[in-house]
Parts: sequence; C-alpha cells; structure tokens
Amino acid sequence: MQDTSFAIHPGNKKQLKNTPYRDIGHLESYKQNGNLIELKCEQGNVHIQFYRDDIVRIVMNPFQKPLMTSSFALIAEPSIVDLQLEEQSGQIQISSGELLLVIGKFPLRINIFTADGRLLVGESERGMGFNEKREVICYKDMLANDHFYGFGEKTSFLDKRGEKMTMWNSDVYAPHNPEIDALYESIPYFLTLRDGKAHGIFFDNTHKTVFDMKSEQDTYSFWAEGGQIDYYVLAGPSPKDVLMQYTSLTGRMPIPPKWALGYHQSRYSYETEQEVRELAAAFLKKGIPVDAIYLDIHYMDGYRVFTFDQERFPNPKQLIADLKEAGIHVVPIVDPGVKEDPEYNAYQEGIYGDHFCKYIDGTIYHGDVWPGNSAFPDFTNTKTREWWGEKHHFYTDLGIEGIWNDMNEPAVFNETKTMDVKVMHGNDGNPKTHKEMHNVYGLLMGAATYNALKQQNKGNRPFLLTRAGYAGVQRYGAVWTGDNRSFWEHLAMALPMCMNLGISGVPFTGPDVGGFAHDASGELLARWTQFGTFTPYFRNHSGLDTVRQEPWSFGANIENIVKKYIQLRYKWLPHLYTLFHEASMTGLPVMRPLLMEYPMDENTFNLSDQFLIGENIIIAPILKPSTFHRVIYLPEGNWFDYWTGKSYKGGAHFLVEAPLDTLPIFVKEGAILPHGRTIKNTSEPMDKLDIHIYKKTDGISVYKLYEDDGKTFDYENGSYLMKEIVCHFNNKTITIMMEDLHNGYKPSWNMLEFMIHGLDEEVEIVLNDTSVVTNFNKQKRTILFQLSI
Repeated sequence: MQDTSFAIHPGNKKQLKNTPYRDIGHLESYKQNGNLIELKCEQGNVHIQFYRDDIVRIVMNPFQKPLMTSSFALIAEPSIVDLQLEEQSGQIQISSGELLLVIGKFPLRINIFTADGRLLVGESERGMGFNEKREVICYKDMLANDHFYGFGEKTSFLDKRGEKMTMWNSDVYAPHNPEIDALYESIPYFLTLRDGKAHGIFFDNTHKTVFDMKSEQDTYSFWAEGGQIDYYVLAGPSPKDVLMQYTSLTGRMPIPPKWALGYHQSRYSYETEQEVRELAAAFLKKGIPVDAIYLDIHYMDGYRVFTFDQERFPNPKQLIADLKEAGIHVVPIVDPGVKEDPEYNAYQEGIYGDHFCKYIDGTIYHGDVWPGNSAFPDFTNTKTREWWGEKHHFYTDLGIEGIWNDMNEPAVFNETKTMDVKVMHGNDGNPKTHKEMHNVYGLLMGAATYNALKQQNKGNRPFLLTRAGYAGVQRYGAVWTGDNRSFWEHLAMALPMCMNLGISGVPFTGPDVGGFAHDASGELLARWTQFGTFTPYFRNHSGLDTVRQEPWSFGANIENIVKKYIQLRYKWLPHLYTLFHEASMTGLPVMRPLLMEYPMDENTFNLSDQFLIGENIIIAPILKPSTFHRVIYLPEGNWFDYWTGKSYKGGAHFLVEAPLDTLPIFVKEGAILPHGRTIKNTSEPMDKLDIHIYKKTDGISVYKLYEDDGKTFDYENGSYLMKEIVCHFNNKTITIMMEDLHNGYKPSWNMLEFMIHGLDEEVEIVLNDTSVVTNFNKQKRTILFQLSI
C-alpha cells in the first residue's frame, strides 16, 4: 500500500517526536598530553588530537571516556605537532601553526580558524550533544556562501547544499532518483567551498549517519545512531589540498593494471561458455577493443560462490586461457552469501572454522539471497578475511586476475534489505553489533579479496570491482554506481555521482554504460558510450530480460559510433594512465568537477553536466535525446575544440554543435596531451605516441608522462619511466625540453610524433636546444614533426 497514493493519506500523518537534545554543557576542566587535549564537560568528555599541523581530530563521548581508536578507514597515525595553548577569560586557544582552535567554555563551543584567522568551522548557538536514544549529534554554522561536495555516492546535483543524506549501505534496485539518499556506498566526508577556499570534514562513525544541509538556513548538522562524535577537520585551503589531506588519512588507490582501464563488457548474464566465446569472437572480428568480459551469477552451480556450473561452463580453465591469449580477462562475480548446504565445502568450512556471522547466543544468522538460505562471512575477523582470501585460489588457479564483489552491503532479500542489526561481529575479540559494523562490511570484504588476489596473482596487479564500501574503499577497488536504468535522466545523474565519488577519495569509478535495467536505445547507448570513454571505469552492463546493448546491437550506424569512442579510449590511455599514477600519489581524481581547478568561479559551483579530465580537458556529454547541440561553459583562458581546432576565449558560455557521432571536448591552451593508437586491447603494445601541444601566447607548460609495464608491482621498486616535457611559448619560437626524471623502464614505443595546435603562422620549433624541421599545415593550424627515441 505504501507504493500507492495511500502513502500520503492524511490519516497517515506521523506526529513529530520531540526527542530533547542535550548539549555537552560547560567546560569543567582540561589537560594537555602532547598532541592530545582532554576536556571534561558537564555532560561528557571531549578529546582534541592533532594529526598534522593542518588536520585536527575532535572526539566527543557523552557516555564514557572518548575512544581514540579509529575505524577501518584510517591508515594514518598522529604526528608530533608543536602546539601552543593559551587560556583567556572564557576561552582556550590552541594553535598548531596551520590551525587555531578557539574553545568557548560556557558552554563548550569549538571554533576552528586558519592560522591567519579565517574561519573554517564555527559553532555559535549549538555545538555537540546527544539525546535519550544515545544518538550523538554535532551542529555547525552554515554561512550563506557555503557549498558542499563529496558525501560519496549520492544522487542529485553536484552541490549538496539543501540536501539531507543518510549513510547506510543499501541495495537499491529501484528507484535511483534524487529522493534516494542512501545507496551502496557510505563515505561520511565532505568538502566545503567558501569564497574560493576549501576545508573538509570526515565524520568517522560507522553507524548509520545523517548529514543535514537542508533543515535550517544557517546551521548544518551531522549525527549518528550510536557511537561517538569523531570527526577530522582538514584545513585546505584549496579543494585539492583538502582531498590530499583526506586521503593521507584514508589511503590512496594503487595503480590499476592497464587492462582494468580498457573497455569492459558485461551482462546479467552471459550464461554459457559458448556465449562468452562468441562474444569475444565478435569483438575481435569487428575490431572493437575489449579488455574484460564479466561473468554474472549464472556461471555458478546454483549460485554457490567458488563454483562453476559444469553444464554451462564445462571447461572454465581453457576458456580463461583462450581469452587471455587474445588479451581478454574474465572477471567473475563473487557475493558474500554462502549457500546453506551441508554438502557444499565453502559452507562446511565456514561452519567448522567459525567464520559466519552469529547472534549473541551463538546461532548462525541466515538470510535469503541468490542461492537461497545463506550464511555470511564475518569479515571483521582477521582469520575470516584470510580464509575468504584463500578460497580465491579457486579463481586465481584458473588464471583469473580480477573479481567483482556484489551484494556486499550486505544485501538480503527481506523487508530491511540487509542483515539483522542484532547480529554480532567478532571484530577480533572486540564484539560489535551489525548496527555498528554494517557500513564497513563491504570494505572489509574488498580488503580480503584484494589482498588475496595480490598474493595469488604471481606478481600481477589485481583488479577488484565493489558495489559497497566505506571511507578508504579506494585502497582496494573500483566502485561502480550500481543498478541504474537505461534512462537519459540516469545518464545525466551519473556525472555528479562520479564527480562526488572522486571528491570523496575514490578516483576509479563509473556507471553501467547504457544503463543496467530497462531497455536502452541506440541513441542512448551512443551518447552514454561517449561519456563512458572518459569515466575512469568503463563498463557496458545490462540486466536480465533487457534488450541487448553490446556495441553492435542497434545497427551499423550506432555500432560505428560506439566503436569510434571505444577506440578513442585506447588512444587516450597514455594520458589516463598518467592521471591514474597521479591519483595513486596524491588522491586527486582523474575525473574532476570544474570547481576543483576553478574554485573562485561561481559558474562552476553547481556545474553538474560537464567535467574535467585532469586539469585542462573539458568533457561535455549530450544528456538528452534528439539533441545535437548544447551549452557549454569554458572558464578563463583560451580553449580549443578537440575535433576542429576552433578556439574559444573562456569565461563565457557557448552553444556548440554535437551531431550524434560527436562528443564535445575542449582542451585548454598550453595543454600537453599524449595519445596512443587504436589497439585490440591493452595486451597489444604501442610503438608510437603522439604528443599534442596546444599553443598559448606565452608562458610555460609542464607535463610529466608516466609509464610502466602496466601489469606488475615492479614500479614500486623503481621500474617506471617519468618523462618531463616542458614547453616555453613565445610569438616566434616554441622551445621544447624533454628530460627523463626517472628512467627505470623502457617503454614499447620508440617514436614520438609532435603536433602543435593553434598556430596562425609557422614558428620555429627548438627541441632540446636544436632547431627541428617541421611540417606546417596552415588550414589545420598545426605543426607536425617526429622524434625517434
């Protein structure tokens, strides 16, 4: 009845329950112990701990002494910080050199400033408190010009001001729309942009948490159903600084294997070995690149994980070997539910090894998922993570190097959609309820899987795709945005979702290209593939009983467009791979909102329908049917149309043409952009790189091209190439200097072809102090020359 208009029957109006908020109260005493300041208040205790000069942690517990342990999200330990503490009438001031905390005593209010006095986080009327249900809450002042980003995987627009969002990992098949505030990932972190400067807050509480940027005009709040207030303030001052600070706490992604960055094809399901072979053969015959084919739940024997159906897949080892010979990886799905079957070895081992989640009385929890009644591994225990990891020898011994974790919220087919919150988790001897550990279940499953693959892959980098996670999930895997629909609205929604995931420390993300449920059209697939070309994770996936949406499913015209953009993905791989290396070092996303590079430009603050790749490439997809033009915004500076070379003076909006085969792409002046060539997949080496340089009037541009074997972890021991390209521009001469900053790897390419764009007349090109012979094309406004290396 709640799915009909009966849901809004006036007789159903719920009375608001007045649950009194109890403030932490006045400060009674305090003491300093190195980096730690301990405050005793009327209604509880507060600890303040500096992790760095620019990161401070604040913990409030009204029920006991604050716990200074941290969740599974944290990898950092506090550094030694030189603090200056000064007590004044009615307040205490603590300075770290980068931050200044002004603590009001009556009642306790913590206001955080930069060292030069710029307010970051303020508490005026209200601060921290709790209620009779033992929920904890923190109020902060919200200024008129505050804009909020991050919060992990959320629907709706880029700027989250005016929204109320819940962090509770949820299996949401339908609907995905702006009113759904809890999806598969819970990342309780956000970035605030104010007057061109940024700061961040990470609320490290694994219970169900809520961020309310909606209910009041001048106050926002975050609260949790249990535990304690435990949040970190990140000083910034730029959006990039905030993200680097946040990922210094929660970790950064390792460089993925190159094959994980190629095009991936999936469906629920490719049901037989023969179907998979025919699919791979079609890609190869049609010359459409593909690096991975996915196996959804139908490959298993009765949906039992760590099995193959012997009738449908009679020889998986040979299948995987044959596809790998063609450069195609097989990625099977692995869910956490283990079928209740006394003759099934995984269930037997889980029972005898005490690996399954249990109630407090020792009864094993069972829930209904794909295999039927199932038990769930307790990933909070180290021994269970190791056991689960060892089980993956079933896959790695077959040559599989990538795994797809699904249903790991954990999803259960019941009214709550998940495990009973009364279930207990062992947590290595520190038992916790599922109410507290629910949001980290997927993260810990991912950790178990990734670490096992890393050990078992014979030195090769693993690939993990996960649906559920918590802060820190970027350390283990890529995240896709779940069961979207083949709707134009879902294509549009994917842009801010992926951008906010990137702001939340997860660089490797993307949606199901074409949409998972419902039926795609050829036009939608073409436009979505154009967008997917530039999402960090690029997979076409469709649901059971939907129309097929492989690249050739809608006739020759659509096939040619889709093929063009899949090929384009591979041409852009040298640049994308360089950006993934940057992400591994800094935490900065590959796919970025424009505000990250232009935080002073108010036109970027809620710009949800275009994005940056790196610093200086704008992608502006078409997001509506029967649309062959769109408005784009170009920030300050001069920009070039990637396809035509036409130049635009930025700081303005433009109406641009976009026929069905054209994705609007704009490159900023001064950009240096490496391109490869069309290949069948990443197993095929590139023998030449094209280096595109986009002229600017004057000044210097620097690009650091990164390359390694794309396969192993040898880069961690110095086996990589870092080639710096520096361009000096003036009216008559362009000087290019190249230097190997690190030369520990010899790439497959031995030729560089340079193309300089945006020239109105021929200019002299000096390369490493030597003038070079060039070919000037006046019509295309380009200069071309080659260099053997």
